[in-house]
Amino acid sequence: MQIAIDGPAGAGKSTVAKIVADRLGIPYLDTGSMYRAIAYQVLKSGISAENEEETVKIASAANISLDHLNNRIYCDGQDVTNEIRSAEVTSAVSIISAYPGVRKRLVELQREEAAKGNVVMDGRDIGTVVLPQAPVKIFLTASLAERAKRRWHELQKAGKAAIYETIYCDIEKRDANDRSREYSPLKVAEDAFVLDTTAMTVQEAADCIVDIIRRQGN
Repeated sequence: MQIAIDGPAGAGKSTVAKIVADRLGIPYLDTGSMYRAIAYQVLKSGISAENEEETVKIASAANISLDHLNNRIYCDGQDVTNEIRSAEVTSAVSIISAYPGVRKRLVELQREEAAKGNVVMDGRDIGTVVLPQAPVKIFLTASLAERAKRRWHELQKAGKAAIYETIYCDIEKRDANDRSREYSPLKVAEDAFVLDTTAMTVQEAADCIVDIIRRQGN
């Protein structure tokens, strides 16, 4: 069973996907965290995210491992689960995720993970590039204002300083970058179910997806 969940930044993909995976009793793979891990390594190395050549080298050499049971991610042996959620990494990942060399490398790793068995995978190109054969594809979205508000609440809850207007602009810019990049842009797969969660709780969104999966199974 392969469930592909795509959507723009701040749509709640990771939170909803985790719930869906838990209800189905199968592993969850947050592909966004893999891109964040590379961005973190780039910043840690003192390299500018604008340096595509060096960034691709880091991505090609990076050893990324996932602990599905505890929802942890490791890069070159270091647990970077918390570090990859910083504002600096968020800004850098918007740049490095557009590099074809980075995307090709991580798509390879993501397919390797999917080949291990059942999986719920979320990202921006799962249903169109990573797992185009997935029997269930969901495109999760929400209004820009709602997505910015959710991200702001998330950072506030984590005790991190955040300005709503800044987050709104950052997500707006990320949307433009994701949709306009030449290689593997964000778009709705032809056979995907589009789910607008602007007025939904995460539980309601998860309920809808589980219902879709069950109907597909029938």
